Amino acid sequence: MAGKASFFLIIGLTTIFLVAVRNFGSISNRAVDNIVGYYNDMIAHNIAVSGANMAANQIFFDPTWDEGYDDLSFEGGEINVSVNIVDAYKNIREIKSEGEYRGTTSIVSVILSPSKFSKFAYYSVNEGGSIWWTNNDTVWGPFHTQDYLRASKHPVFFGKATCKRSVVYYSSKSKDAPIFKAGFQQGVDLPLPIDGVETLKTYSDDDGLTFTAKDTVYLLFDEDSLKYKFNYSSSYTVTYLPDAAPNGVIFAENAVIRMKGVVKGQYTIGCSTSGSSGKGTVYLDDDIVYKQDPRQYPTSSDLLGICAENNVYITNNIPNRSSINIHASVYCEKGGFGAEQYDTRPVSGSINLLGGIIQNTRKAVGTFSGSTITHGFAKKYRYDDRLMIASPPFYPGTGGFEIVSWLE
Repeated sequence: MAGKASFFLIIGLTTIFLVAVRNFGSISNRAVDNIVGYYNDMIAHNIAVSGANMAANQIFFDPTWDEGYDDLSFEGGEINVSVNIVDAYKNIREIKSEGEYRGTTSIVSVILSPSKFSKFAYYSVNEGGSIWWTNNDTVWGPFHTQDYLRASKHPVFFGKATCKRSVVYYSSKSKDAPIFKAGFQQGVDLPLPIDGVETLKTYSDDDGLTFTAKDTVYLLFDEDSLKYKFNYSSSYTVTYLPDAAPNGVIFAENAVIRMKGVVKGQYTIGCSTSGSSGKGTVYLDDDIVYKQDPRQYPTSSDLLGICAENNVYITNNIPNRSSINIHASVYCEKGGFGAEQYDTRPVSGSINLLGGIIQNTRKAVGTFSGSTITHGFAKKYRYDDRLMIASPPFYPGTGGFEIVSWLE
C-alpha cells in the first residue's frame, strides 16, 4: 500500500506541477501580449496627440488652414488629420487627429473657437504718456497693452499680463515693479481690428436687430423686453426679446446710442459711424446690469457686450451722480471708455464695473488731488471670470483661435 500511495502522490504532484507550469507560461505570454498591446496603444495615442498639436500650430499661424494630413509617416506609424467647420455661423472648427501604429488606432478631437477680445479684463492700444498703474490699481483678469506698461509703487496683476513694448518704472524697479501673479510677457503684438464693430452689422442684418437712418437710438433693457425710441421726449416702442434679435446682435448704424436697464440673456450692442462727428458713441445714461449677477447666481447666463466704433461714455446726468453699475465687456475701437466731462462734473461715487474694458485710447473718469477725488468717479472694476471661456454674441475677435475642448 505504501508503494501505491507513493505512486499516486508522485503522479498528483507531477500533474499539479505541469498545470502550474502551463498556467505560468500562459500568464507570461499574456503579460507580454499586454505589454505589447499597451505599448502599441501608447504610441498610437502619442502619434494622434502629435497630429492634433501639429494641426493646432498650423492654424495658429494661419487661421484659414484646413488642409489636414493624409497618411503622414511619423514615429513608425501614420497620422491622418482633418479640419472641419462644425458651425459656419460662429466659425467653430474641429481638428480630428487619428494616429495608427502596428494596427492600433487612437483618435484625438479638438474643438477650436475664435478668440475674442472680451477675454481681457483690460486692453489698450494707447495708455497715455502721463497715466500710471499704481499701488491702488489691481487687475483681476488677463491684461494687455500695445503701449508701455507704466508702473508706480507695485500695481498688482492677478491674470496673465502682456505688453508690446516694455515696463516703465516711475522711479526705480525696486520701488515700482508690478506684481505679476500669473506671469508677464513683453513683445506681444495684438492689434485691434479696424472693422470689428462694422462687421457686427452683417450679423444684425442677418438675424438680429438693426437701426438705420437715426441720429440717436435710446435703448432701455427691461429683462424680456427691449424698449427703444429716437427722441428724448418720445414714448418708447416695446419689442420682446429674444424674438426681436434671435442671434443677440443689436446695431445702430452711423448713430449715437444712449442705453440703460436690466439685461436678461446674451446680447452685443454695436454702434458705428460713417465719419460724422459724435457718431459711433455709446452713452450710459444709468445702470446697465444683469438680471442675474453671476457673483450671486453662479449659473447666470446673462452676458452683454457694448461695442462702439468711437467711445463709450458715462453720461453726466443726475442718475449717474451717485455711482453707476455696469455689467458688460466694453469695446471701443477708435476711442476709449471714460466719463463725460470728467474734469468738471461733481464727485459722483464709483464706477462699479463687472466685465472688462477693451479700448484704443485710455480715457479719464475723474480727477484727483493726492488720494482725494475732486471730480468724477473712483474705479471699482471686477473681471467677470466667465469671459475666459464665454463671449457676448459675435464680439470682435483677435483673428486667431482658442482651444475650448480637447478629447482623447
